[in-house]
Amino acid sequence: MSKTPQAIRGTQDIFGADAEAFAFVVETFERVRRLYRFRRVEMPVFEKTEVFSRAIGETTDVVSKEMYSFDDRGGESLTLRPEFTAGIARAYLTNGWQQHVPLKLATHGPLFRYERPQKGRYRQFYQIDAEIIGVAEPQADVELLAMADQIIRELGIEGVTLHLNTLGDGDSRDAWRSALVEHFRAVKDELSEDSQERLEKNPLRILDSKDPRDKRFVADAPKIDTYLSDEARAFFNAVTSGLDAAGVKWVRAESLVRGLDYYRHTAFEFIPDEGSEAAGKLGSQSTILGGGRYDGLMESLGGAPTPAVGWAAGIERLAMLVGDKGEPKADVVVVVEDDELIANAIAAIGRIRAAGHSAELVATGSPRKRFDKAVKAGAEKIVAFALRDGVEHVRIKADDGARSHIEGLLG
Repeated sequence: MSKTPQAIRGTQDIFGADAEAFAFVVETFERVRRLYRFRRVEMPVFEKTEVFSRAIGETTDVVSKEMYSFDDRGGESLTLRPEFTAGIARAYLTNGWQQHVPLKLATHGPLFRYERPQKGRYRQFYQIDAEIIGVAEPQADVELLAMADQIIRELGIEGVTLHLNTLGDGDSRDAWRSALVEHFRAVKDELSEDSQERLEKNPLRILDSKDPRDKRFVADAPKIDTYLSDEARAFFNAVTSGLDAAGVKWVRAESLVRGLDYYRHTAFEFIPDEGSEAAGKLGSQSTILGGGRYDGLMESLGGAPTPAVGWAAGIERLAMLVGDKGEPKADVVVVVEDDELIANAIAAIGRIRAAGHSAELVATGSPRKRFDKAVKAGAEKIVAFALRDGVEHVRIKADDGARSHIEGLLG
């Protein structure tokens, strides 16, 4: 016999309770995004490689090490999407969606990155994503964060807090970046190898280094607040006061950064509290939702300057936190106790489903054991089709209200 092919490392087959938790996350996201009037959008799974190399940045690990890129038969370099935002920005520019601003978009689906698989992290993984494009005011940041907070709460996830920072406007960020380069350059030889490499290319990323060699220098590094313009400070104050008004709890996280130059103002992550059940379940992969304002992204793709803010969250990580949802039981189980009545049962179960009730048909195995099988499975409403002295007999197991309703459906 030939050997069965195995699943690719870093992929997963989702089944049973895990699949139900996954579906619960998606269903909750879809319900809440409708409440906030975010429009559904579907994106291609692959794009021209330059969409991601220009948007995410050539020097990032994602572009240099993690993308699944390949040449198609026409010799063009294509890439499986490693994130949503760049593809949405490309679609916004190429489809003329500018006419719809302010544009609130939401999507979910698979993404691909070639990285070391670990708990809560896969090479094919899934995210929910929300973006607001064309709104420069801080109210957009507030609405997006309030939506994220509501999704987390409605998933029943506790012990998670919004960590918030500002990157300032362009001038503020440039001044802060220069101060960081000067600060870290003075101790360059004592930094980790990764931070030494980042110093000239992406110095802000040194601030979120987990290497002990870097942490002592990060602690006394220049803070963004020193370099904030009056406009940037007012923007951040409007975001925080808006979050307070919306009832969203947050903490300031001065080391939370976004390395790419097109990020501005708000940067944020929802992180499990230390010692919480959520932190225990996720291990080292602690961020469950993150994002920020990326006012400069459209320009990197050849578009006009366009304000935008967005976030994404891993469905797998959220599903790990919602707990065991179990597989829901059928509203009604239809049992065929005599095979001659299979057509009648099929017609009946069709009417039950058409009325909006989930229903399952039990018509295999020993006919005499089918009813008991339905009872043992925990079915609360059972419709059984049997022959008594050659005449069809329909038996209904349900409380009086449900019995009357089912009888009406069956006619």
